[in-house]
Amino acid sequence: AFHRPKFVYFCNIWKCLFMRLTLLSNSTTVEGQESRILRDLNEPLVDHAEGQLFLNDAFKIIMEEVLCKGTDIKQKVCEWKEPEELSLLLDLELRATGEPRERLLQRVKDVAKYSIKTSHPRFFNQLFAGVDYHALAGRFLTEALNTNLYTYEVAPVFVLMENEVLRGMRQLVGWTEGDGIFCPGGSVSNMYAMNLARYQLLPDVKRQGLFGLPRLNVFTSSESHYSVKKAAAFLGIGTDNVIFVKVDDGGRMDPVDLDEKIKLAKSQGAVPFLVSCTCGTTVRGAFDPLDLIADVCEKHKLWMHVDAAWGGSVLFSKQHAHLMQGVNRANSVAWNPHKMLATGLQCSALLLQDTMNLLRNCHSANATYLFQQDKFYDVKFDVGDKSVQCSRKVDCLKFWLMWKAVGSNGFADRVDKAFSHAGYLVDQIKKREGFCLLQEPDFVNICFWFIPPSLRGKEGNADYQDRLAKVAPVIKERMMKQGTMMVGYQPLGNKVNFFRLVVFSPVLSQKDMDFVIDEIERLGNDL
Repeated sequence: AFHRPKFVYFCNIWKCLFMRLTLLSNSTTVEGQESRILRDLNEPLVDHAEGQLFLNDAFKIIMEEVLCKGTDIKQKVCEWKEPEELSLLLDLELRATGEPRERLLQRVKDVAKYSIKTSHPRFFNQLFAGVDYHALAGRFLTEALNTNLYTYEVAPVFVLMENEVLRGMRQLVGWTEGDGIFCPGGSVSNMYAMNLARYQLLPDVKRQGLFGLPRLNVFTSSESHYSVKKAAAFLGIGTDNVIFVKVDDGGRMDPVDLDEKIKLAKSQGAVPFLVSCTCGTTVRGAFDPLDLIADVCEKHKLWMHVDAAWGGSVLFSKQHAHLMQGVNRANSVAWNPHKMLATGLQCSALLLQDTMNLLRNCHSANATYLFQQDKFYDVKFDVGDKSVQCSRKVDCLKFWLMWKAVGSNGFADRVDKAFSHAGYLVDQIKKREGFCLLQEPDFVNICFWFIPPSLRGKEGNADYQDRLAKVAPVIKERMMKQGTMMVGYQPLGNKVNFFRLVVFSPVLSQKDMDFVIDEIERLGNDL
């Protein structure tokens, strides 16, 4: 028989022993942690040798997967996966503990593998594409230096460099003096221009806000970039006060309609203050008639802004700069070298003709911990108060290094070559049965329909437009799932879905133009 009191007695003894051992263990653990913390405080957190080895190995993967395979026409533009499958493949969950080096390198490889290869010769989907290796070196160097472009003391090289790049861009516009800043995208450049125009007209708005302001009106074409509406909403002007001006058959703003709409707005008690023109509309690549619009702006004393985010690079070309005739009469110009010149995202400049510090006066907050006026150097080189940002990434280095490498003449050659490729593609489209141009292009945006054999000759049928509208989306799905290329499509007004192919990447050849037509035909012939 088992004696219960003795059993309880021995259990209590064991419990006490266990608790003492646990306390001793915990004490040892705490002492060990304290010792490790003291030791860690005397050592840097980063192991440079290990980190640099990892970086070298990661760069090898980037070179192979992104820059070799990613530019090879024998490789896919994309490895399409549905969102749920892709999430599982990437194992995106973040955890409490870190992962070993080999696992991290595999993650680098997976990210490269399943990302869209925007440097591929057959990526025609957006208004950015291709790769320039000098610009890419500038991008790597920018990331490695990791500085903030707001004061001369932390970014001396880049303050001077940005000033020089902006000066070179302004010269192409036709201004010997002026101001400017690199912005995080063309949409922000357009918003800055709107804010500056309002501040010039009504400077008290900076202190007093919108209270008591008249109803302000902005004028832009019906095919301008949607950022004009977004800027009006963001700045409190209101999207209802963005007045859309008619365009002609080529998508260019109608100056006569602009003048009439300005007069109508005034008669209704509104205060027009800004006309936003476009050089290179997103879909059709149209260039507004700047000289005629400048006449209207001068007549009504309005700020003239030119959104040349897409088309501004034609200024390098003697052959095609005429498309922006009259840009020198503008008050401000937005221009994105990361588009046609392929400097890499992002590289977006706002250029101003103003020489009276309007940009600084409009946006400054005079933070005394950054912009002290008693510094030991000329504080005019502290450019941070020109921006609405505090932290501002260096976007000038990649463009500067690229410009140094190829020169203005090299940029001109790239622009001219893009127009040549576009012209060749248009000629091939005209010759190929089943292909129909939306219009004769002025720029490198080639807009067209592919009409499958089943729809040819049936243009008069009641359901023709509805059936044609379904063609481009199906072909787009097929090309992406097969990974052969990427081309955008969209409707426009009463025109059903058509392809928009942009031809400007420096890695393109004439063979790529031929491939596009053959591939669309292959993917869509059975529809």
